[in-house]
Amino acid sequence: MSGGGENSFVLFPLGSRKFALPAEKVTELAKPDRLQTFPHCTRLLTGVLTRRGRIVPVCDVAQVLVGPDTPPRKFYLIANRKFESRQEWTAIPVSGECELASGEPVAPGGRQPEYISGLLSLNDEMIQVLDLERLMAMEAGA
Repeated sequence: MSGGGENSFVLFPLGSRKFALPAEKVTELAKPDRLQTFPHCTRLLTGVLTRRGRIVPVCDVAQVLVGPDTPPRKFYLIANRKFESRQEWTAIPVSGECELASGEPVAPGGRQPEYISGLLSLNDEMIQVLDLERLMAMEAGA
């Protein structure tokens, strides 16, 4: 994941941990909205929101990334992800304010899950950079 030059990332909290998405994937941070739920069998899909005239699936990735004991989510991070052959918005519930950071990620080493595309070192903390498409594909196949 090294390319010579700093990249921008949106850092978002899930409980006491922080994760990152490439900034170009993030559309906005939205206040809680009315979540529409319906019966389904997809583990991460918790419902849909209507945002800017679009229906946006809400995918709660916290259960995969930090487990079931995540505190209540306060905002929705709206991100672009590729689904089949098109781009679509996906809302990710996050537990606090997001921040923008720059840095050069390093390739994930050791036994990182395949949805981790890199590691970002900020203030003596290693933050996992997520590949949202891989995370969603992995969970859809589970």
